[in-house]
Amino acid sequence: MEMSWEQSVTYSINTVYLLFSAYLVFVMQLGFAMLCAGSVRAKNAMNIMLTNVVDAVVGSISYYLFGFAFAFGDTSNPFIGTNFFALKDIPNTSFDYSFFLYQWAFAIAVAGITSGSIAERTQFSAYLVFSFFLSGFVYPVVAHWVWSSSGWLSASSTNPLFASGAIDFAGSGVVHMVGAVAGFWGALIEGPRVGRFDAFGKPVPMRGHNATLVVLGTFLLWFGWFGFNPGSFDKILVAYPSTTNQVVEPWAAIVCGFFSAWVLIGLNIVVMKLNFDDPLEATQLHGGCGAC
Repeated sequence: MEMSWEQSVTYSINTVYLLFSAYLVFVMQLGFAMLCAGSVRAKNAMNIMLTNVVDAVVGSISYYLFGFAFAFGDTSNPFIGTNFFALKDIPNTSFDYSFFLYQWAFAIAVAGITSGSIAERTQFSAYLVFSFFLSGFVYPVVAHWVWSSSGWLSASSTNPLFASGAIDFAGSGVVHMVGAVAGFWGALIEGPRVGRFDAFGKPVPMRGHNATLVVLGTFLLWFGWFGFNPGSFDKILVAYPSTTNQVVEPWAAIVCGFFSAWVLIGLNIVVMKLNFDDPLEATQLHGGCGAC
């Protein structure tokens, strides 16, 4: 069916907006790479930067082949999608390539969160498998639960959980908590880095080698987040009235940030007592604060 002139202009603006948001989210991969590289010891900087490259490359393949299908395919299945593998039948009336690109950037961001949790003690080959599975299956399944119209947690399903479902506007649970939980299990299974705790279980400082990279990574992530949340509006013109009620006011954002900082501080104290080693504090930051 042919679009009218007004529809064509609206679609073009929406597509440009979503693509620009996707590019901003992709910049976050560089932010993760710089933050991780500066937060680890010099001898491990190259390895951790390569893992972030792996996230983008391997995540592209796995999300293209399986991930998008598991996340947004088959609107009749509440657990997992079962069509659109390798983008078959895309674009269509519901999805186009710009939407896929934006969701792919989300998927590799999850892997970027996780890479910091298992830094300095992970075999490169093992991380390849881990990243492929996380971007191609784990994250997409959770995304289907919350963001697909048929997901069992979706607020837009015909029979939402507890009559309301879960409203996760831009990934506090779907992205941040999934990355944190994956990182938690990775760090728990691998155990602390050699020398991180002494014979009495007391933490031994292992400081990052480059504060400049940490600052650079922090600001790149900050910049990337300007595409993470605004891009979730999806359609800059037509979706605005229906989505503004899901965004907090500036004063509420300040309150959230204040309490999240104390949550992070408290969790850092707890994990040190438990001899849990997460070099980038990703489990505490994205898991604890994401839950808030």
